[in-house]
Amino acid sequence: MQRLIVRLFALLILLSACGTPYQYTGSVIEPPKPLTDWTIPDQHGQPFSLGDQRGKVMLLYFGYTNCPDFCPTMMGDWKQMREQLGSDAENVRFAMVSIDPERDTEQVLAQYLQRFDPTFIGLRPTTEQLASLSKEYGLGLQSHASHDAANGHELPHGTYTYVLDQSGQLRLLFRSDADVQGMTADIQELLRSR
Repeated sequence: MQRLIVRLFALLILLSACGTPYQYTGSVIEPPKPLTDWTIPDQHGQPFSLGDQRGKVMLLYFGYTNCPDFCPTMMGDWKQMREQLGSDAENVRFAMVSIDPERDTEQVLAQYLQRFDPTFIGLRPTTEQLASLSKEYGLGLQSHASHDAANGHELPHGTYTYVLDQSGQLRLLFRSDADVQGMTADIQELLRSR
């Protein structure tokens, strides 16, 4: 009889744990934010449309290839995340949008991202597209005109990864210091919650 009570108690604990809502590592955007569709050339000169990514989880990072710290760190984290996702990685897109498209040519972006993962996407927006993205995503990039990137000065930029769900809505923000395992778990949860 004691065994039966212990088993029932264990079963109740297990069932109650199943009902606990998932706690995201990233900052949750509630309600999810719809985003404007756009098409930007990738590192191979091919058009990449945000709207065409529906059905996939999309990670966007706004950076540049000459960034000395945050960008390579985030690309390294993305590489680890993609490896940890295993076969789920087929349903996730990782895209870095260049905030320095004059220096980040197609070739430069391709070589840079190849060092991390050949599936990573590099996007080269026009100046007008970059201004529009800055406004919609709250990037604050208008100050770039005062920085001389060609002479090696750093470009100030945010360090968040923007995570879009399968419907193309902004759902999460990952800080640059977020734990790779936690971010991976968040992506897996979004993939499960179709």
